[in-house]
Amino acid sequence: MRNSRLRTLSGVLAAGALIAGLSGTTAQASENTANTATAAPAEIGIRFNSDGDAGQCGGLAGQQWGVSPDFTRAIRFDTDNRPGGCQLSFGVFDPNNTLAGASISYSFRASAGGDAGQCGNPGTYQMPIQRFRTFGPQVRVDTDNRPGFCNLTFSVSGRSDVILEIRYFADGDGGQCVNTLPSDQAHTAFAGSPVTIGIDADGRPGGCQMQLRLQKV
Repeated sequence: MRNSRLRTLSGVLAAGALIAGLSGTTAQASENTANTATAAPAEIGIRFNSDGDAGQCGGLAGQQWGVSPDFTRAIRFDTDNRPGGCQLSFGVFDPNNTLAGASISYSFRASAGGDAGQCGNPGTYQMPIQRFRTFGPQVRVDTDNRPGFCNLTFSVSGRSDVILEIRYFADGDGGQCVNTLPSDQAHTAFAGSPVTIGIDADGRPGGCQMQLRLQKV
């Protein structure tokens, strides 16, 4: 009889421990779900500065950070034969690691047959995705009346639910801005589908404006 009671008591204790464990697991899952739901969204950053005549690099100078569903404020390329050019770089602020596994890059190169001196620091660079605000290497836009222009390409990889939207539109002679859309429409870069825009600003009227938005879909 004593052994039977011990076995019964052991079963009750074991069941209690199992229920407690399951309750803990459920609570942890609920907490994780809540944390994910309340996690701050990642921000896309642009750093844009003049190294000469500041009138060539319009819109919002310095650095800015855009949070979905808003686009960043527009930056404006209006380089020509005035001194200097525009320094440009990008980064992603992701305080809660919501973009884990994603990779976003930007490439900068002269167009085929173009004068490479217009496109400073060519190459492909990662946008750093960090828990603090920082930027990748700077590229330099110094287009003018020399042949060709600069291609800026945005690429996303590693995650199928992360997209980068690019608004790129002309506010004057549209021939200066390659692959534009109306100002209320955007190109979308996602895994396997990069987006390239061409910057060919020179002495023609107007310039080229760009805005970015980073989203999870």
